[in-house]
Amino acid sequence: MRRNADFWRFWFGQTASNLGTSVTQFALPLLVYQLTGSALNLGLTLVFGMLPNLLFGLFIGAWVDRVDRKRLMLRVDVLQALCVTSVPLLAAIGALQLWWIYLVVFCTGLLTILFQAAEFAAIPSLVSNDDLVTANGRIQASYSAATIAGPLLAGMLAAFIPAYHLLWIDVVSFLISATLLGQIRRSFNGEGQLRSTSILADVREGLHYVWAHPVLRNISIMMCLVNFVGATIYAQLVLFVTERYNASEAQVGLFFSAGSVGVVLTSLAAGRLHRRFGFSKVALGALMLSGLLITIMALTPIYWLGLLLWAFNMGLGILFNINTGSLRQAIVPSHLLGRIISVAMVLAFSATPLGALAGGWLIERTGDVALVYAAIGVLSLLIPLVFVFTPLGRAEQYIRPETNNQLSVNQSSEDHAVLRT
Repeated sequence: MRRNADFWRFWFGQTASNLGTSVTQFALPLLVYQLTGSALNLGLTLVFGMLPNLLFGLFIGAWVDRVDRKRLMLRVDVLQALCVTSVPLLAAIGALQLWWIYLVVFCTGLLTILFQAAEFAAIPSLVSNDDLVTANGRIQASYSAATIAGPLLAGMLAAFIPAYHLLWIDVVSFLISATLLGQIRRSFNGEGQLRSTSILADVREGLHYVWAHPVLRNISIMMCLVNFVGATIYAQLVLFVTERYNASEAQVGLFFSAGSVGVVLTSLAAGRLHRRFGFSKVALGALMLSGLLITIMALTPIYWLGLLLWAFNMGLGILFNINTGSLRQAIVPSHLLGRIISVAMVLAFSATPLGALAGGWLIERTGDVALVYAAIGVLSLLIPLVFVFTPLGRAEQYIRPETNNQLSVNQSSEDHAVLRT
């Protein structure tokens, strides 16, 4: 993969784009607060950002499998740049309204889903199966690093320029991504991309494929359970850190940053761990160890120990995501990848709000956030332990060897072509 110039163009473009997006995710809520001073309006900003996935996620995945993915990603980058540009332009002339920010958040959320579905389906076209975990790990590491660097950069600049000017960073980042995507020569589509069926038929095909495949079905069931149980861990983290460790606001912020650092370090190690232990052991082992760490974190009253456990826990969560995402890419034919990742995202988004509500209710009923966290940790350990005895525990047996061989051949020829130029 070191000689794969196309992958590195792709990676650098997405790193720049993720940095810009993390700046916008800091600046837009700040703008909403400056305009309204309302916590409810801040909450609605998050809702408008999540709505496109719940409303259109399955259909977007089916559509991505029918079109030229690289061309789609180029156009999405340009449209994202235009959407974000409208905010500083309107703010500069004093015409920015709250409803327009909500519209921009909704539209950029919709475009982001399109891009992410195409990106997920494109990665197997850029690297061989053997390099999928490493490639996804590097992309995840750059994304996590951006979530640390972006808000820090935006926070420093906000002291000198209006918040709406920060969005120009995102605009430039989208244009960088589009430029680098345009320089990639290979196609992001596998064979069998042309479709003669309807979108609804494609959605049904994607859902049927997930449910009929023993590994994909078990991943989906397990993820619904894990997201339902674990949503409270993230939704109530501020409350937990404040009450359990009597932490200040600065210490709460440090807790969040420690999680991002853990994600970066684990993402970079994902490829080596996969090569040594395989998909199933790494993915399921990461979830079980994460549950154990959450239980210990809930039981310890020591802030610095809790912070260290949280950093490891976040890293393990991302390690699971990288391995299961790479496993889907290795199992699923290219023409179905957009639908498969959309099904996964819709299921995750559906279970998370319900779990967060249930966990919040339990904390209010018991009045003991640490007790609820400890129970969640135990359940988070037991759920993947059960799935060790399903086909997910021997997932490597379901990887398509003919795809692996073909990808390796394609990758080898592409690498030599890059060297000749």
